[in-house]
Amino acid sequence: MAHTKIGVLVMSYGTPESMDRIEDYYTHIRHGNKPSPEQLQELTDRYEAIVGGVFPLRENTDKQVAALEETLNRGRGEGDVQFVCYQGLKHASPFIEDGVERMVKDGIREAVGVVLAPHYSVMSVGAYNQRAQTKADELGLKISFVKSYHDHPKLIEALTRRVEHSLQQFERQGEARDQVRVLFSAHSLPEKIVEMGDPYPEQLLETSRLIADRVGLPQWQFTWQSAGRTATPWLGPDVLDTMSALAKEGTKNILVAPIGFVSDHLEVLYDLDIEAQAMAKELGIKFARTESLNTDPLYMETLADVVRQQWEGNE
Repeated sequence: MAHTKIGVLVMSYGTPESMDRIEDYYTHIRHGNKPSPEQLQELTDRYEAIVGGVFPLRENTDKQVAALEETLNRGRGEGDVQFVCYQGLKHASPFIEDGVERMVKDGIREAVGVVLAPHYSVMSVGAYNQRAQTKADELGLKISFVKSYHDHPKLIEALTRRVEHSLQQFERQGEARDQVRVLFSAHSLPEKIVEMGDPYPEQLLETSRLIADRVGLPQWQFTWQSAGRTATPWLGPDVLDTMSALAKEGTKNILVAPIGFVSDHLEVLYDLDIEAQAMAKELGIKFARTESLNTDPLYMETLADVVRQQWEGNE
């Protein structure tokens, strides 16, 4: 017999809880090695450049977790399973392991894990799932995981609406949509994932193609952003390099659709809204990006669908 409460571990990268926790956060990302004063200052400056600092970033994820729980339990009748969502972050509290512990303490015996990232990579979603599985095994929790949902129809519909809306804004400004180059983007990962046969790049291209076909895009391409600074090469080209190349070709209008990100975080609010926008100004290009999904009902329904499917498959 199924338990009446099913835990849902909602995992994401995480952000510091406050400005004074940035060093702890950065140290965790660096596997316990403190950043240099220069590195710490650079990251702090990025957060300070965003209106409200770190707080809206943290709040975005909190709202997504709450909205998912509400969506999962909407229309729940007496005797129906109740889904209870718990947050688990990779680099900030509550950590992934904390979320698993809280479920067990609350008497949860069965759970589903889902990452707030539609595209699977062994280095991203796979690593989140492994951490949760290890802790669940230690505590005797039965848990299974949603691997990816990059082609879910409701996700594609939500992203398509955003691209269409942004293109209409260009048209209202007198720009023909066939003169707008659409760039789909996602967080870069080390190039070695290609040699590993990782599905991440192809899943991103599939999402891009599905949206482009729905919108009827005459011109689009894929680009990467927010690469880490390590000795090993990361997937490219970077969005800034792509913009520079397009400007040399005579492109005057660019729309970035950051399909690898599901909410307003640093990679969107700083890397695109500030850094890429500044480059566009230098290049004399009209630049825009699509709105983030955040708590869009279609995105929440996407997550609810895949969580239910995963749980029902286990049953």
